[in-house]
Amino acid sequence: MKNEIELALDRTLAHLKVKGLSAGYDGIAVVHDVDLTIASGEVVALLGANGAGKTTTLLTISGLVPKLAGTIEVAGEPTHERRRVRVADVWQLARRGVAHVPEDRGLFFDLTAAENLRLGRPARGDSIPIDRVLSWFPALEKVLGRRAGLLSGGEQQMLALARAVIGKPRLLLIDEMSLGLAPIIVEQLLPVLRSIASETGSGIVLVEQHVGLVLEVADRAYLLSQGRVVFDGTAAELRDRPELVESGYLGEV
Repeated sequence: MKNEIELALDRTLAHLKVKGLSAGYDGIAVVHDVDLTIASGEVVALLGANGAGKTTTLLTISGLVPKLAGTIEVAGEPTHERRRVRVADVWQLARRGVAHVPEDRGLFFDLTAAENLRLGRPARGDSIPIDRVLSWFPALEKVLGRRAGLLSGGEQQMLALARAVIGKPRLLLIDEMSLGLAPIIVEQLLPVLRSIASETGSGIVLVEQHVGLVLEVADRAYLLSQGRVVFDGTAAELRDRPELVESGYLGEV
């Protein structure tokens, strides 16, 4: 994990800069004036109770929900100039290196694990060799020929992560990785994400309900309450303030 000086230097060359972001549905904001910065090789936890705006924030960064106000920059270039969702804009973000693993994992269940992985390779540009990806997720090696719909929940989550990583993203957004998984699987996967960030330089944003576990591997954390950022600091600082985490999840911030 990085020290505070390294983090401050990295943020001057951020993979993602979000400033004053408001976003929502049908013109009604559920996220208000959010600022986020994600640097190369950094793991950042985005925490908060259900309905705090975490998923909406990720969807907006990915171009799947229109922003209502604010700016979003990926690799120093502004995105989301239009206030409506266009497939072409989402595709352009993917080409800039934004990968998103949604809650439902987004797998093609009728395709094999190997076929799902091949779909993660960019048509042009860098990708990570399959052998290296499998070194992070060795359990997939035995199921490459099996249809994704027949895999266990843990195997499906590993496949979704591996498919996102194989394209060597600058920015990896992961929404509720632990959903439906046993805690022991989550404990195994979180350090893998730490390794991926350190080895590839990808900036990783994790929306996660297992607060204690994610703060052990994260560099920094943001805590959302009712769509607003109520904490922005290092993971260590938030670990030392359990009352703030508790109030954020109980809606008392």
